[in-house]
Amino acid sequence: MTHPFLDLAPLGADRFAAIEDRVARLMDTRQDVVIMQGEALLPLEGAIRAAAGPGTTALNVVTGPYGQTFGDWLRDCGATVIDLAVPFHTAVTAEEIRQAFAEHPAIDFVSLVHAEAATGNTNPVAEIGEVARAHGALFYLDAVASIGAEPVLPDAWGVDLCVIGAQKAMGGPAGVSAVSVSERAWARMAANPKAPRRSYLSLLDWKERWIDGGRTALPHAPAQLEMLALEACVERIETAGLEAVTARHASAAAATRAGAVALGGGLEPYVYEARDAAPVATTLRAPSGLVASELVRRALAADPAVPLAAGGGALAKEMIRVNHYGAQATPGAVRASLAALGVALAEQGLPVDVEGALRAAEEAWR
Repeated sequence: MTHPFLDLAPLGADRFAAIEDRVARLMDTRQDVVIMQGEALLPLEGAIRAAAGPGTTALNVVTGPYGQTFGDWLRDCGATVIDLAVPFHTAVTAEEIRQAFAEHPAIDFVSLVHAEAATGNTNPVAEIGEVARAHGALFYLDAVASIGAEPVLPDAWGVDLCVIGAQKAMGGPAGVSAVSVSERAWARMAANPKAPRRSYLSLLDWKERWIDGGRTALPHAPAQLEMLALEACVERIETAGLEAVTARHASAAAATRAGAVALGGGLEPYVYEARDAAPVATTLRAPSGLVASELVRRALAADPAVPLAAGGGALAKEMIRVNHYGAQATPGAVRASLAALGVALAEQGLPVDVEGALRAAEEAWR
């Protein structure tokens, strides 16, 4: 018995390299791009452990839970960490970054999440990159949620380590991820005696065994199905056009925000300013006195297919997340989410205007 997922010819080095090249074009980068064989936490952690060590002074920007995780990894590496935490309902500013450098001139590493899907905010990477470059700091960026939903331009923004994953706005697999690496970043890793070697976390292993050898022999067996799925999702984006894909996500965010405001019932955007809101997902604050996770449960009971989730951890009490990314960045998914939330709020005896919400969403779709 044959099966299309199982009886495939082995994925060769040439095909693997071709997929890397397509990902590099998607990121508009001339830097080396390594596709790592695991979920995005693999290159996120591997890049920090390779580039940071006891001599590092890191400015770690915290605008959500992933920023908190990066700070933990940096401390575990022995780095001196300055956390710049801003409220999750907003974004960090370049001026705040500039002030941090003024107060701590030894900073030589900046870690930042572009879009925090978990909290619904997005940060002004281009402006922050200018500040980091002016001070000669290595710039590390988590663009896992933002790639495909908004522009990600590591070369233009001066990003030295830019990690992406395909499972959100790209609409692809979760089992592989990628990181672009600048020459400065490679040099920093090579000079770091604590950088992982002979390890699944090791970027230097990929450089020495894959890139430096001309990408002719893979260091280990690739995750074949995930690599083919990554190739397929990149091809789909290329066919549609990256600008069209990002525009669809921006429209989904604008429509969800407008519809939620019009819905009433005490529901309101969690991220205060629209300019700070990420196009990959919209977060909403539950009405006073109600628990967000309970509202989500009721909404999913009304329509199990809607892309709704409660916030993680303590945020489950107050935050509702509409995950309008990838295949869910559509008018239909936005309308269904608003309608299901309307049902959940009405069951709690709150006045809602579902028809008004749907009209507002339609008008806001660009």
